[in-house]
Amino acid sequence: MNSLLDTQTRTVDGPTPEQISAAVELALEEDLSLGADVTTLGCVAIDARGTAAVVSRQPGVLAGLELAVQALRTVAQRSGTELIIEQLAADGDRLRPGQPVLQVRGSLRTVLTAERTALNLLGQLSGVASLTARWVEAIDGTGAIIRDTRKTVPGLRALQKYAVRCGGGQNHRMALGDAALIKDNHIAAAGSVTAAFEAVRAAAPELPVEVECDTVEQVSEAVAAGARLVLLDNMGLDQLRGCVERARAGGVRTEASGGLELDRAREVAMTGVDYLAVGALTHSAPVLDLGLDIIDVCR
Repeated sequence: MNSLLDTQTRTVDGPTPEQISAAVELALEEDLSLGADVTTLGCVAIDARGTAAVVSRQPGVLAGLELAVQALRTVAQRSGTELIIEQLAADGDRLRPGQPVLQVRGSLRTVLTAERTALNLLGQLSGVASLTARWVEAIDGTGAIIRDTRKTVPGLRALQKYAVRCGGGQNHRMALGDAALIKDNHIAAAGSVTAAFEAVRAAAPELPVEVECDTVEQVSEAVAAGARLVLLDNMGLDQLRGCVERARAGGVRTEASGGLELDRAREVAMTGVDYLAVGALTHSAPVLDLGLDIIDVCR
């Protein structure tokens, strides 16, 4: 099992330039909507230059470094200054406390104005990646896979799901239109599992369909209807095992969801489920503590 302290890089498809730019612009707008950074303007001379480093204060997994770089570059462009930015780590790297991930040289006014925007984005995404890595490590060797949900911060879904991939997890649906997930309210509205499945299959025959089940009877109905993946919601271990056995008999994959906790993740994975759906990866991940330290000042 890999430790979070291992130095390891995981290469994943990153966010698009448009997604990065949109997130950075929105974050800078929040910081600068009421005017310039008055503290920095008051404390830092216009010609002050220096070197600063972004450093991890705790172990974790890095994600979102390009957003931090983009925040620095955008403020520099707006202010007509130049920065020399050196990336010292890569998204997916396992970080140790005190490890620098980025170094920047140039106008200190620019660096300090962009500091919080850069750290907010980097810490949030690295927190998602770090928590995901803990879940992935907890079930290592079981054959199960950690997946995220749509329980994301509004406006940050693509970035948070990228961070999940940096942590070794997999993405589920990116939006409502790329796959169908029939839940209890859909079943109630349609009248039964079979009716809901048939209606969705008729409406979107080309898309994958997953059916949420609360009982082994619903699993049996979903399998009989033709489902290829069932979501086992809020089940105890014994019930999970029974549902997994029933689903496997019909050649159907299974995903556990609802009330999952990290300290019991391995027990859940050992029931034989194919996936663990963990909303906490994106809705409850604590930010990874990264800070910006000025290394030297040229006066």
